Amino acid sequence: MNNDYWFEAKNISSYKNEYEVVKDLDLKLKYREHVIFIGPNGSGKSSLIELINRNIYPVIKKDTVFKIFNKELIDIWELRKKISTVNYDVRTRINAKLKVIDLIISGIYGKYCKHYHKSEKDIALAENLISKMFIKKLTQKYFSHLSEGEKQIVLIARALIKKPEILILDEPIANLDLRSKYYVLDQINELTNLNTNIICITHDISMITEIYNRVIMLKDRAIIVDGKQSETINSKNLSNLFDINIDVIQQKGYWHVYRKTKEL
Repeated sequence: MNNDYWFEAKNISSYKNEYEVVKDLDLKLKYREHVIFIGPNGSGKSSLIELINRNIYPVIKKDTVFKIFNKELIDIWELRKKISTVNYDVRTRINAKLKVIDLIISGIYGKYCKHYHKSEKDIALAENLISKMFIKKLTQKYFSHLSEGEKQIVLIARALIKKPEILILDEPIANLDLRSKYYVLDQINELTNLNTNIICITHDISMITEIYNRVIMLKDRAIIVDGKQSETINSKNLSNLFDINIDVIQQKGYWHVYRKTKEL
């Protein structure tokens, strides 16, 4: 591989509806690293993902750099093969009576419906992934009958069926109850065995588990902290990030936040 980075941006801004949603972005993302972006609502996390997925476009100026997979211009269909994104919105596209096995296989074709001419290769690919993700017991269930945590893991499996180089998880534990939250966290931690770079977007500190090599904090549409967990996760940085006086401690591989003083 000629370049260690699959994403490079220097002095990049981007606009949506004439509003600057990405400001002066300087960022490089390496192959073989799992990265978590954390920040409050409105900090620019989702806009950054839209920029990576080419749903919004960078403003190219004299001294800007913008490359994805070492290309300044990349075909959108090539990009879709290399990057899979899982967010909550996709659930609205799924037929309530679609079985899990059919939903996972549908990821090969980029659709959310049953494919009636599945090849033996498609079925074998799905069964291998299902086995590696320990979700065989779910395969014959309807998607609508799953718990919220199970739905999230099945959607992640669907995203992985085409073996993307990058898996983007957009708020993967949002709207989950406590049991589902830890089920999803445990399953995501196991994904490191599948040779895919994980990019996670979250506002929840408990999402930051030991698998992430790098933590990037976003505030007011700009990066304010970037580094290893040991360098970035502390009370000072998180208090500044969320504009609240908090303490943070790590126990058994998970970070926990406590409010220091009550705001009046």
